[in-house]
Amino acid sequence: MEIIRKYFPELDPLKIEKLEQLKPLYEDWNSKINVISRKDMDNFYTHHVLHSLSIAKIINFVPGTHIMDVGTGGGFPGIPLAILFPECHFTLVDSIEKKIRVVSEVKGALELNNVTPLRDRAEKVPGKFDFIVSRAVTALPVFMEWTGNKIKSGGKNKLYNGVLYLKGGEFNEELRSISYNYKIFNLTDFFTEDFFETKKAAHIFPKKES
Repeated sequence: MEIIRKYFPELDPLKIEKLEQLKPLYEDWNSKINVISRKDMDNFYTHHVLHSLSIAKIINFVPGTHIMDVGTGGGFPGIPLAILFPECHFTLVDSIEKKIRVVSEVKGALELNNVTPLRDRAEKVPGKFDFIVSRAVTALPVFMEWTGNKIKSGGKNKLYNGVLYLKGGEFNEELRSISYNYKIFNLTDFFTEDFFETKKAAHIFPKKES
C-alpha cells in the first residue's frame, strides 16, 4: 500500500481502508480460483492496483459517470477505480463465470454499491457508457468492434467520452488501423517504477466528437 499512498497522498481514510483490504481478499480468492498469477500476486499493488489507478492520473471522473470495464478478469481496472470514484457507476464485464464470481464477492466484502458485475460478452451488454476501460484484452481493432457502439455521445468529463485502454509495448499500428481519434499517455509520466517503462494508456474517441 505504500506505493498507492506515494502516488495518491490525498486519499481519504475510507478509500485507503478499502484498498488495504484488496490484497488479503484476492489472496484468499486466488487460493480457490486462480485469477492472478503468483508472480503478480507478489507485486499486487504495483502490477494490478496502481496500474488500474493510472487511469485516475489521466481523468478525474465526475460524479454520475458510467463506466464499463471489459474483460475485467478478477476486477481490474474496475474495482480499484470504483473505490476511488464512489459517485460513479462501474459495470464489470467478463465472459468467464469464475472471474465474475470473484468480482461479486469482492464487491460484497467491500460494500461497493457502485459496481455491477456482469457475466456476458461486451458486444451483448445493453445500453451505452461514458467510458469503457480495459487492460489489453485483445487487439484494438477487435476491441473497438466490440465496444465502439457502446460509447455515449457527448460527455461531461474533461476528456471526450470514449475508451481508456491500458497496454504495454508499441501499438501505434493498431491505433492507425481504427477509424477513431486517439491520444497516447506514457505511464512513466506518472510513475517511476520499472514495471511502467513500456506501459501506456490510450484515450480513443469517435472522430465526430473531435
